[in-house]
Amino acid sequence: MSDTRVHAHGGRLQMPRSRGAASGFLLILFGVWGALIPFVGPYFSFAFTPNREWIWTDARGWLEVLPGAATAVGGLLLAGSGNRATAMLGGWLTVLAGAWFVVGRALASPLRIADVGAPVAATETKGVWLELTYFSGLGAVIVFLGAVALGRLSVRTARDIAFAQRPVAAQPITEATTEGEPRHRPRAWMFGRRHTHAH
Repeated sequence: MSDTRVHAHGGRLQMPRSRGAASGFLLILFGVWGALIPFVGPYFSFAFTPNREWIWTDARGWLEVLPGAATAVGGLLLAGSGNRATAMLGGWLTVLAGAWFVVGRALASPLRIADVGAPVAATETKGVWLELTYFSGLGAVIVFLGAVALGRLSVRTARDIAFAQRPVAAQPITEATTEGEPRHRPRAWMFGRRHTHAH
């Protein structure tokens, strides 16, 4: 006989994908910015030395590309996952990446990472903007967005419970013959077809 019972779709880790979508999208944008700005900034004289486009240095790799890529990956996990554990992993990844943007330059010397260079700025104001948009300010915004996302993910709302317990039709269970082989029940249209041929 067929089982007509209705089963819950997911467990406690299930959540709507929209829960981290907004934060995830913003974090992807900031991550891409952090990873690419050292290579494209020189086109607009908005850079740290060396003021040359698409030049790879160890400092750019460790202090800008690495945290930028980590932020983008974390944002993707937040934006696209319907699993709470996966989304929280993405949130923590962005928080750590943002913190590295903030403190990375200070730790570069003890860790023997090459210095990222000096800001290419004719005025003090431009130098401050470079520091904020490349490192400390960018990292602070990433940490904030990641923390907000983690805060939302840590709370299981009534909407999450309803989403996880939404009904999904169960697969039909077939009867078993005496030999142990599964046997499907004949469908109504088969009876009708046989009846037609009989006439």
